[in-house]
Amino acid sequence: MPRDTPDNTLYLIDGHAQIFRAYYAIRTSMTSPVTGEPTNAVFAYTGMLLKLFNQFRPHYVAMAIDSPGKTFRDELYEDYKAQREAPPEDFAQQIPRILEITRLFGIPVLGQEGAEADDLIATITQRILDDAGHADVKLRLVSKDKDLEQLLGDRVTMFDIHTDTTIDTDWLMEKRGITPEQVIDLLTLTGDSVDNIPGVKGIGPKTASALLQQYGSIDSLYEHLDEIKGKRKENLVAAREFLPTAKKLVTLDRDVDIPFNLEDARVGGIDAQTLRVLFKQMGFNRHVDELDRLIANGSGGVPQTTSGPTSTGGSVAKAAASKPADPQQPGLFDTGEPDASADAAPRPDLSRAEQYDYAAITTREQLDDLVATLKQQKLIAVDTETIGLGHKTQLCGICLAWRAGQGVYVPVRSPEPGKHLDPTTVLDALRPVLEDDALPKCGHNLKYDLLVLRHAGVQLRGVAFDSMVGAYLLNKPGLGMDHLALAELQHETIPISQLIGAKGRGKTQKTMDQVPLDVITPYAAEDADLSLRLAEKMRPELDELGMSALLDTIETPLVSVLAEMEHHGVLVNPAVLDEQRKKLDERIIELRDAIHDAAGEPFNIDSPKQLAEVLFTKLKLPVGKRTKTGPSTDVEVLEKLCDNEELTDEQRAVPKLMVEYRQLTKLVGTYLESLKEAIDEKSKRIHASFHQTGTTTGRLSSSGPNLQNIPIRTDIGRQIRKAFIADPDHVLLCADYSQIELRILAHLSNDEALIDAFEKDQDIHAAVAAQVFGVDLDAVTSEQRGHAKTINFGIVYGVTAYGLARRIENLDVDAAKTLIADYRARFTGIDRFLAECIAHAEQHGYVKTMLGRRRPIPQISSTNGNQRALGERLAINTVVQGSAADLIKQAMVNLHRRIERDKLPMRMLLQIHDELVLETPGSEAAAMGKIVREEMEQAMSLKVPLRVDLGQGANWFDAK
Repeated sequence: MPRDTPDNTLYLIDGHAQIFRAYYAIRTSMTSPVTGEPTNAVFAYTGMLLKLFNQFRPHYVAMAIDSPGKTFRDELYEDYKAQREAPPEDFAQQIPRILEITRLFGIPVLGQEGAEADDLIATITQRILDDAGHADVKLRLVSKDKDLEQLLGDRVTMFDIHTDTTIDTDWLMEKRGITPEQVIDLLTLTGDSVDNIPGVKGIGPKTASALLQQYGSIDSLYEHLDEIKGKRKENLVAAREFLPTAKKLVTLDRDVDIPFNLEDARVGGIDAQTLRVLFKQMGFNRHVDELDRLIANGSGGVPQTTSGPTSTGGSVAKAAASKPADPQQPGLFDTGEPDASADAAPRPDLSRAEQYDYAAITTREQLDDLVATLKQQKLIAVDTETIGLGHKTQLCGICLAWRAGQGVYVPVRSPEPGKHLDPTTVLDALRPVLEDDALPKCGHNLKYDLLVLRHAGVQLRGVAFDSMVGAYLLNKPGLGMDHLALAELQHETIPISQLIGAKGRGKTQKTMDQVPLDVITPYAAEDADLSLRLAEKMRPELDELGMSALLDTIETPLVSVLAEMEHHGVLVNPAVLDEQRKKLDERIIELRDAIHDAAGEPFNIDSPKQLAEVLFTKLKLPVGKRTKTGPSTDVEVLEKLCDNEELTDEQRAVPKLMVEYRQLTKLVGTYLESLKEAIDEKSKRIHASFHQTGTTTGRLSSSGPNLQNIPIRTDIGRQIRKAFIADPDHVLLCADYSQIELRILAHLSNDEALIDAFEKDQDIHAAVAAQVFGVDLDAVTSEQRGHAKTINFGIVYGVTAYGLARRIENLDVDAAKTLIADYRARFTGIDRFLAECIAHAEQHGYVKTMLGRRRPIPQISSTNGNQRALGERLAINTVVQGSAADLIKQAMVNLHRRIERDKLPMRMLLQIHDELVLETPGSEAAAMGKIVREEMEQAMSLKVPLRVDLGQGANWFDAK
């Protein structure tokens, strides 16, 4: 867009207003994938700056900000801004980044202790207007703050950059009916609720404007007070004493003692390279593109301190990780001296890939030398390049590194096969190294490389470190190679788009076997080099935090266990899925007809809007909660309507039928369809991916498909398990820890009553009910047991009285409070343990599992009560559930090791929360079941016995 303002325009940005506006412009959570800091305000504010520079090419820009400390207004009126709440925590954290970016754009940030941003803007505006040497300079105030309207004039306008609205004297007269000289009087009459400045009661902007149009000023208005009648006159009389003070409060100070001249605001150079690196750290890919466009078109007057993007072949940018925002900053906009280096990140040291020793291994002699060298190393980084994705994709080459700054790529497929060795030659030569368990290997997301090499005929052994797992244990905000390299090594990786092209509609990307050797070599070798450097950096950090044992005994060996599970997969019978779907489809049709009959008319059942119309307008059912688009019809609302005893059976019919309808349609769409689509055509098995970095508690997650969420609470959901079958002459073994989280709770809390119940192998829920309700064990009612069961499972999630009341039918909040109080009084060890979890989180900012897994709990120190309560619940839940996750992972590692060591006829197929599913010949089932139970029950030593429920069957349903 062409410039539409002259080169002699000074843009004054109202920093306070623009930053707040940016914060509230994007309310969805945004965090940097590299540093983990909140970024929604930073993103929106940066977008504003880019628009300003791209659209207007300003030559003069400055930003004024509020500074800490009292102003003359606070001394004048002690209740000034008294009602203002502290800004949100994630807002204050983003201020240093915003100021840093502003300065990198070459914009001076002006702050003065004891002065507000509006006063600084007023002062600078007045100086420019009074300076005869700047008689041709115009001022554009980037704000829509009504307080600044008193500055408008022939050379001064305001500009709302978000809506492209210019506010000038004509606009002011048209919209408000006043002149700039009357703005102060209008603000005095109306007051300012935001700043807690009282005005005249009953006089709003329209009335104030009309009075000023009639009388010209406040003084003239009071001179003609006899012309005012009734209540308005009474209110004017009542406010008369305070109005002079109010007028001083709303009048901007045009004489702040701040050093400034126009040349201070000249855009002195956009530090494009540092901004580009910072944007990538923040995850602002769109802003990177906009910055590049700005610099590319910068000949029109936008100077820059660096060249455009380094996009040639193997460029590698190294950027120092910027200082994170300091939440303890003493003031909202406390910047100290307006020096560009005050809050800025260290400047990036840009480098080329050529400075690293990256090479391709293409001859037999080179390969033999490589093998000999690798055999002498203490740690080797391994990575693979492949044609596609998935566990059966073809190998393009192997990347290896053993010294930081070095790396090699051994191609096996390329567009130039005559220039390198063939797959068989390469794999046969490297197999002794890759399969040597005594030669430690590291990598990033090594599970994928294990599967790729396994498909190529090589069993990678000796896995010693996975930087993705290491980053997960260290709670790094980003787990991807690119993000970790930037955050941990200050290294910007070569983008894959330089090799295969960019994604996008109408664009065709290459596959890696189509990339020339001289292009792919630095990219591939860099991956191995970075994996090695990340391992060398992260390992000491994990040692220092006491997580070495967790890493070495559980998480690292688990990489190979999960790769083996994914390789084997689980056999699934599509005919069973089809049969189940047919039955459900028939029932869904019946439900649809029944819903239409109960509603008295046909309508689109899948439309929340139409359903809401039927429920709340036609049937006049009570509205449970509302959304932005109207009454909610989510499952919680429907279930409450079903349980509402004040409604008749006829009124509850539609909600009840809708609950079942939604359950069945979800089963069909989410599970039956996706499970069938996930069956591999050749193996007839589902090869789901298991992720050990996908949850905050340490539990595994899965995808492709998500097997963790297959419903088991309803019989119709459990029926899906019938499709998971064993091979002919084999059976599935299902081993499930019994009440593992309660056993962990008993161990950690050292509660005598709970430990005693487990040692006596009592029905734990009945035993707890007997304690809580003060009755003999054999006198516990089913209702009392049900209440005890609910609180038993809820207590490890930090259940509240409100939450417990929602889970137990006919239990109100007061009764729930009593139930929780009685529980804690009877189980004092548990109560003490819960308090200890919270206290540890408050003192250290994190909690630990039994094996040392750490989870930060930032919510625990929040000033927001709901967030703090959430932090308390997370502190409790993480310790218990995280320890249970560590336990089953340890069992998996031990069991896998025993299967390999003793060459047992058994395969581990699935892990679903506290349950393992294995496959074994039917004739060996009893013996293998005994081994499984033994390994699982001995995986960890607790103060209570571990118990495993074991079953077997031809399919998962029967085995369970």
